[in-house]
Order: sequence, then C-alpha cells, then structure tokens
Amino acid sequence: MVKIKAALLDDNKEQLQLNQQMLESIGRVEVVSSCISAKTFLEDIKTSQPEILFLDLNLGDSYMTGMEVAFKLKLPVMFVSSNTSQYIKEIERLKRDYDICVDHITKPFTSQEFIKTTQRFLKEIELFKKEEFIHLDFGATKRNKIAINSIVYLSTDKNNGSESNNKLIHFTNRKPENLIDFSFSKMEEKGLLNINFITIHKSFRVNSKHIKAYHKNTESIEIEVFTNQGKLETKQLQVSENYQPLIKKLKK
Repeated sequence: MVKIKAALLDDNKEQLQLNQQMLESIGRVEVVSSCISAKTFLEDIKTSQPEILFLDLNLGDSYMTGMEVAFKLKLPVMFVSSNTSQYIKEIERLKRDYDICVDHITKPFTSQEFIKTTQRFLKEIELFKKEEFIHLDFGATKRNKIAINSIVYLSTDKNNGSESNNKLIHFTNRKPENLIDFSFSKMEEKGLLNINFITIHKSFRVNSKHIKAYHKNTESIEIEVFTNQGKLETKQLQVSENYQPLIKKLKK
C-alpha cells in the first residue's frame, strides 16, 4: 500500500509527538515533516513534499498562524486545535475557494476520536484524488495526456516571434513544453477552465492553486515550477495593473 505523505505543525511538542504516533498507528500515513514553528515548517516541506497537512491554528508566535499556512500551501488540511470555533469562516472559505479537502478536530480529544476523524478525512481525500486529465499537443508529439493539477501556468512563446500562436506550458513535475497553435481565448475548449486558470498579464495564464503569494512591492505573484534543469524553483511573474485587484482579493 502506498502511504500518503503528511506534514504536522503544532507548537506543543508533546501534542505534536502524540499526533504523529496516532497517525502512524493508522498505517496509511507517512509523517514526512513534524515541526513546532511555522517558519521551520515552511522550509522543511520544500524538500519533504507532503500531500496533506495537520495544523494547529494558534502557534504562539507572530510569524504565521496555522490558517495562514493553509492558505499559502493550498493542500488538503485537517486543523487540530483548541481554537477551531474561532476560525469557522476561514475554514469554510478555504474549502470553498480552493476546492480542497478541509476538516478539523477540536482539542481536547481522545485517541479514538482523532483516529476516526482522520480516517474519514483520508476517505474524502481519496474521492478527491480522481485526477482530471486533458490532452495537449507538444511540438511534433501529439495528444499528450496531462494532469490538470500539474500545470502551473501558460505563457506566450516569445522565442518564436510575435507572429507565433504557440505557448509555453510550465509544470510542477516536468520540464516546460511548447504548445503548438494554442490560443489563450480557447483554453476552456481544451479543458483549462477560467475558474481555475486566471489571467494576470496578457502573456500569462496561471493555475490559481499554484499561486504561493502576492508581492505588493514588486506587483508580482510567487509560483514554483519545474525548470529545464530538472528541479523545482521559485519564480515571480509580473501582474498587470488591471489584474492586481483580483490577485489581491485571491490572496487575502
């Protein structure tokens, strides 16, 4: 059985260890990261690459709350906290706006309550895991089957000149590819819906699920893409003035 990779964040070290023990007892979960501070957590997951999160909400420091971490990462998350009732609106918005699995359990709880809640959470994730695919034409190779969630953004292919209608498509797990005769205006016909792929510039269409942050000082968004060198790299894309209100609202 392939285990799902989980990352844990709780500022109480004893609670963190207990949560890890309970998760590992289920057998379907591999804990790849376990941290007591948000800053360390965000650094650690760059290499551990978790698939799901278990987050405390109030972390006892001013760097970032568990809710802010969840909005930044946009991964399936179960909040494990004594303060869940204070965050119900945010929990609802996270689930609604990003179409991810979100659950919570309120401290104090028994081991049985935690395990049952987690098992239900994992079942929900399995239902969501039915990946959506599209078929796209790359260069001379035709009809490549691509997971939509692996697409980070599409950009104008300026290397082929202004007359070209080709685009570059950038991924989370493979090197960029050239899309032949691909129009931004016909993305929806290909299966890349406007509700997910938003315009930030005349040259960029971005999968909103992969926007890590908006940087006001540079008027750009932060994303993470797989490069030609074969590694994940953080990158910033400029946001045109007309689209800044949309991005600011999205990243609130």
